[in-house]
Amino acid sequence: MQSEKAVPVFGTDGVHAETKLRGPNFVMKGHHCHTCYELFYVESGECRFLIDENIYDLHAGDFILIPPMALHYTRYVFGTCRRTCIFFKLEDVPVDIQQCMPAPERFFAETNIFQVPLAYRDQVNSCLRQMLAEEKINDSRSVLMRRCYLHGLLLMCSRTCLFLSDPPDEIHTTDQQILQAARYISEHYMDLISTQDVAKAVGFSPNYLSRKFRTVTGIGLHEYLVFVRLHHAAQELVSTTDSITTIALRCGFSDSNYFKDSFKKKYGVTPRSYRKMS
Repeated sequence: MQSEKAVPVFGTDGVHAETKLRGPNFVMKGHHCHTCYELFYVESGECRFLIDENIYDLHAGDFILIPPMALHYTRYVFGTCRRTCIFFKLEDVPVDIQQCMPAPERFFAETNIFQVPLAYRDQVNSCLRQMLAEEKINDSRSVLMRRCYLHGLLLMCSRTCLFLSDPPDEIHTTDQQILQAARYISEHYMDLISTQDVAKAVGFSPNYLSRKFRTVTGIGLHEYLVFVRLHHAAQELVSTTDSITTIALRCGFSDSNYFKDSFKKKYGVTPRSYRKMS
């Protein structure tokens, strides 16, 4: 069984792209997030995407834009899938190109799903292949070339793609109870909730919900709750001057030492160091 490290290789020094062929035997180690944007494209096949409290089934021709620090996870439960990921920062996209995207004032601030019509997929695939080729060439011009291809790709998408500000039912998973459980956690992460509380909210037994949640999302229910709490704690560390203990308690951690250990395991640094770096 294959596995993947949660820490991305790309996205720290300009625009980067990588492509992989994934199958049902591929299992990610767990949810992860990036300090950069990730533009995830499904070239062929299908995959299941869990980001924050939402679950989407993506199909060939679908893009999903993942903002920095958004917790996400991918499963390939439908068979073989080829996906390409582009990592970039907002400063890599000129303001005039940002303004071409729908609802530009919030487009890069939230998750966006957009679909490439079949008639334009060859153009999109060609642009992605050129960007991937520059990863192999990797000479003094490659950084600029990849950035130019990203600009062209975004402009092409702004002209031709169907943007789903509110994804239709066929994009969402059919496991509505799992989605309801994820939303319950998102709304109550600051409270001292347990698996029993979440199970009661969706009408399942705790054991059944735990098994079903892991089967659908690839992550344990308690593990997901901890990740959501850590995600909000990380945001508060850089947006407030409150003490680390106060933030830990406000985000649902009753033990500050457990919070610090969990935070370092996820982000690779202590909460104090994370705040200083940010």
